[in-house]
Amino acid sequence: MTEDSEVRWHEVPEAKDLWQGDITDAEVDGEQVLIVHHLDGSFAAFQGVCPHQEVLLADGTWNEDAGTLRCSGHEWEFDLTTGVGINPTGCPLYRYLVEEDEGIVRVGIPQDGKSHYNRYQEA
Repeated sequence: MTEDSEVRWHEVPEAKDLWQGDITDAEVDGEQVLIVHHLDGSFAAFQGVCPHQEVLLADGTWNEDAGTLRCSGHEWEFDLTTGVGINPTGCPLYRYLVEEDEGIVRVGIPQDGKSHYNRYQEA
């Protein structure tokens, strides 16, 4: 996601009472989004389904101390501070812009007509 693209900001009510160190999923403007509330108080937003077989990532195993999420489908693992694929490498999650103001979390959905979802491509 580049900040140069036009985005439409959407409030995410599911994130309003999300504790630090927790995750949740939400449908935002028709897109499945994973919201992360990091232990340091910051928020991040990524595509909400695994690039492998479209399993809902919020159903995976979340390790808030390490900042990693393991998909419940085939145990693919992602760093939720950056969205980088750990296992396998080279398969990042799409990252959305996110902002928080006085407990209100908003996700920026690009208005570029493109897919905001990374899918695993076998070599």
